[in-house]
Amino acid sequence: MAAMAQNVLGGELETCGTDPMTGFFRDGCCETGGDDTGVHTVCSRVTAEFLEFSASRGNDLRTPHPEFGFTGLKPGDRWCLCADRWVEAHEAGFAPSVVLEATHAKTLEWVNLDELRKFAV
Repeated sequence: MAAMAQNVLGGELETCGTDPMTGFFRDGCCETGGDDTGVHTVCSRVTAEFLEFSASRGNDLRTPHPEFGFTGLKPGDRWCLCADRWVEAHEAGFAPSVVLEATHAKTLEWVNLDELRKFAV
């Protein structure tokens, strides 16, 4: 049996969100693997400011893309963000809050736990 993925707190990775369905594998979890070049590991509760910031960086998460089963995000939705995008948003002052129990441990390669705790839901 495969080991369960760990969150940044050292516990079992919890579900981030299922409405809309998030995660690189679209299973609701911020799990990652070799094909996930974006490293979608940060479970965030997105804000209007973050969505605007992301769109300004070329990744419009607000616009629905039904051809991919994507309904678009609105403020308050939980979404697995790329670790480097969360760091970029943090450095620009637009980082959304983080659900630590649902944020994959691999995120710690980009940002330390003390910093993540400042944004914990």
